[in-house]
Amino acid sequence: MSWKHRGRGPRGYHHGDLREDLVRAALELIKEKGPAGFTFADAARWAGVSPAAPYRHFRDRDQLLTDVAKRGFQLFSERLREAWGEGKPTPSEAFKRLGAAYLNFARQEPGYYAAMFESGVPIGDEPELREIADRSFQQLRAAAEILVARMPEKGRPPALMVALHIWSMTHGIASLFARADAARRTLPMRAEDLLEAQTLIYFKGLGLEP
Repeated sequence: MSWKHRGRGPRGYHHGDLREDLVRAALELIKEKGPAGFTFADAARWAGVSPAAPYRHFRDRDQLLTDVAKRGFQLFSERLREAWGEGKPTPSEAFKRLGAAYLNFARQEPGYYAAMFESGVPIGDEPELREIADRSFQQLRAAAEILVARMPEKGRPPALMVALHIWSMTHGIASLFARADAARRTLPMRAEDLLEAQTLIYFKGLGLEP
């Protein structure tokens, strides 16, 4: 939905749930224009309120994007936790589900995905955002811990390094081939198949075949 079609004029400060409407506005505008392509006034216009009204809830546009990113990481963490499913029935199958969940999130939640990873929100300056963002990575690290533990102790790589490598590969494929906007590159295969092949090649290089 675009704010151009909301069909209602500014209503000052009298709004039943302005904070939620501004978040929805940001999500829609991010999908339409990208995280850097809209202003705070655009969000107010989408919500049908005066340009001054959003300041009752957010300091500025950056704080609005930070709130959207927090919500996105919370949802993302829940999706990954469900996909991991405590590593059952096997860590290998659970690991594959994690990758699929990551790609699906990029497809299904483009507004959140862009706010989380492409908006330039300073995670290090926002302790709450950093904590929520770290939760999603912990699912991947837990999977890496289990997989690495199956390797011979001699020459075993650090689980954190493995998790970061897998995260980088998964995020790269999601950002290039699984996004839901015009920036998605064409691919002569499913993004899930590419991720699975790339992961297997990586694991074989480590001497691990899940």
